[in-house]
Amino acid sequence: MTDKQRENLKNRIAVVAAWGVALIFFFPIFWMVLTSFKTEGQAIAVPPLLVFEPTLENYIEIQERTNYVKFAWNSVITSFGGTAVALLIAIPSAYAMAFNPTHRTKDILMWMLSTKMLPAVGVLMPIYFLAQKAGLFDTKLVLVIIYAMVNLPIVMLILFNYFREIPKEILEASRMDGTSTYNEIRQIVMPLAWGGIASTALLSIILCWNEAFWSIVLTTTEASTLTAFVASFQAPEGLFWAKVSAVSTLACAPIVIFGWLAQKQLVQGLTFGAVK
Repeated sequence: MTDKQRENLKNRIAVVAAWGVALIFFFPIFWMVLTSFKTEGQAIAVPPLLVFEPTLENYIEIQERTNYVKFAWNSVITSFGGTAVALLIAIPSAYAMAFNPTHRTKDILMWMLSTKMLPAVGVLMPIYFLAQKAGLFDTKLVLVIIYAMVNLPIVMLILFNYFREIPKEILEASRMDGTSTYNEIRQIVMPLAWGGIASTALLSIILCWNEAFWSIVLTTTEASTLTAFVASFQAPEGLFWAKVSAVSTLACAPIVIFGWLAQKQLVQGLTFGAVK
C-alpha cells in the first residue's frame, strides 16, 4: 500500500468515525422527537416502534394544560438578561486583567473558575433565604442575577483570553492620543474582539437556557422557565414518556434553532485568535 493510499484510508476512517460520533449524539434527540408523536402505549412498546401513525395529542394536551408561551418568554428574559449582566461585569474586568495584569491575575482567574466546582446545593439554603428576605423569590430578577453569577467565571476566562490576543501597541497608541479607559474599551477593544464577545454571549445564553436547578428551586409559577416546565410533567404514577418527550422537544426547539442560525458566528468567535 502506497503512502497516498494509506492517507486516503485514514481520511475515510476519520470521516466514518466523525459520522458515527455525530449519529450517537443525534440519536437521543431524534428518538425524543419521534416519541413525542406517539401515544403513551406506543412510547413504552417493546420492541420500540419505528413505524407508527403519528399523533399531535401530546402537544394539544400540553397547550391545554399549561401556557407554554409564558414559560418560553421567561426563559428568553432570564437567559438574555443573565448574559447581559455577566457581560457588563466581565468585559471591564477582563480588560483590566488582560491589559493591566499583576502577579496575582492568574491566581484570581483560577480561583474564579474553581467556584464552578462548588455543588449548587452547597449554597442552596443561603441563596433561598436571601431571595425570600429580599422579596425576589419567584421573580425573573433573581434568576437573572443567579444565572449571571453562575456563568461569570466562564465568561471572564473566555473574554480574558480573547482580549490578550489584541496587540497592546494599538492601546498604547490610543493612550498617547489621550483616549479615556471607557472609550478605549468601547471604541477599540470591543470592536476588535467582537467575534469573541458574540460567541461568549451565545455560549452563556445556552448555559442559562439549560439551567434547571435554580429555576426549579427559586420559582413556583410566575417566573418558571422551560426547564421547570419539563420537570412539572412528573407524576406520582411515574413518567408519561410521550408527554415528557413532547415537552422536552418544545423546551429544546427554540435554543436549538437559535444555535443553528448563529452557528457561523459561534464558530468564528470560538476560533478567534486561534492562529497568530
